[in-house]
Amino acid sequence: MNWLTRLWRRPRLDERQREALAAYHALPRVSSGADLAELRIVVVDVETTGLDPLNDRLLSIGSVDLRAGKLLPASAFSVVLRQPSVSETGNILIHGIGGSTQLSGCDPAQALLDFLSHAGSAPLAGYHADFDRMMIGRAAESLLGTTLHNPWLDLAWLAPALLPKPPGKHASLDDWTTRYGIANESRHDAVADAAVTAQLFQVAMADAAGKGMHSLDDWLKLERDQRWLGRS
Repeated sequence: MNWLTRLWRRPRLDERQREALAAYHALPRVSSGADLAELRIVVVDVETTGLDPLNDRLLSIGSVDLRAGKLLPASAFSVVLRQPSVSETGNILIHGIGGSTQLSGCDPAQALLDFLSHAGSAPLAGYHADFDRMMIGRAAESLLGTTLHNPWLDLAWLAPALLPKPPGKHASLDDWTTRYGIANESRHDAVADAAVTAQLFQVAMADAAGKGMHSLDDWLKLERDQRWLGRS
């Protein structure tokens, strides 16, 4: 797709939305040398119409904050994006976002802007965060004509490098939370899943500090190394 086609297809935002997008991009970027224990980390989870990040749709975004390593339940953010059509019944049984909720959700572009306003320039984290990053990124490009500049941290790569691994070759989020006694009463609710991921992040932070890993760059480098080893 050339630049002229991209310009022609540029999403139409109203003045308030353009200002909100400009405010996001004007935020100072987080230094990679910053001490992770002093940063605000936004732990994210998404619900979608399926598991194909290139074709399925983003249904909802949920997040909670870690500030100075402490989980702040009052920081919870949640939004359901209004859908053009209801997802399949089997999909609804997984995430519990019913048809009427899907059809009456927030305007999709506004939902993304609300999330960007909430997250700011904070690092984003998740479990299998590549999926969350791709789904949010694809939606932001389509709905807002923009890309996110936040750094991402993926506990699916970091946890095995920092913590004693649960049994089995491929540990799931459920495996990790069971190992560390982290309860999740509302699995596949975006905010609830973000909250348990944040608690696992806290466990990893304690271990990382003991290994002398303090900066955001330390974590980003560890994740890069783990990805490289995983491909080798």
